[in-house]
Amino acid sequence: MREIPWPRNTEEARVVQESLRKRVRIEPLRNTPGTVAGADAVFSGETVWAVISVFTYPDLRHMEDSVVNEMVRFPYIPGYLSFREGPGIIKAYEALKVKPDIILFDGQGIAHPRGIGIASHVGVMLDITTIGCAKSRLIGEYKEPGNKKGEWTYLNYKGEKIGAVVRTRDDVRPLFVSPGHKIDIESSVDIVMHCISGFRIPEPLRRADRISRAYRATKSKFVY
Repeated sequence: MREIPWPRNTEEARVVQESLRKRVRIEPLRNTPGTVAGADAVFSGETVWAVISVFTYPDLRHMEDSVVNEMVRFPYIPGYLSFREGPGIIKAYEALKVKPDIILFDGQGIAHPRGIGIASHVGVMLDITTIGCAKSRLIGEYKEPGNKKGEWTYLNYKGEKIGAVVRTRDDVRPLFVSPGHKIDIESSVDIVMHCISGFRIPEPLRRADRISRAYRATKSKFVY
């Protein structure tokens, strides 16, 4: 497994973000994926637990989970959370036997003050298709979508469309979906909606979230 250098302070981190942002590609999805994954990370003191759960697509059969834990390398600073979660998520990805075609992240893609949220950041670093699927808005303005499942509106920031506000179930709070890398807004919404299975959160992210929280609670492996 290769060791990736990570910045030590915000000045170095900003330079990294600017470099990666220039490499983000927002474009229609070219091929129908065969696999999709959810990536999540939780913290316990100075330890981060990172999980990636892989499913077939579009039938959503579970295939594999990868779990790693390591010491946090970067302080908590809003706008730079990728540097706290990224190292663990990349290690979890590299440990997978099945590399997914698309990864959904519990966080932002380009809907970020500098256009480089966790989904875009890791997507560029690994050169894979990624989508940000956040529970709350970080930036941007929008018109509330209709209350029915599948209704959505664009998320706008400084005159540009940066994502979508998506109702994944009737009468529940929407998710904030933004392309990470090698995908566009419309394709991102389509993938997310195809990963909804009776709950507000896409199934791959639900599983990754459950596993990461259970590992943090037990601080050891468990049966899931």
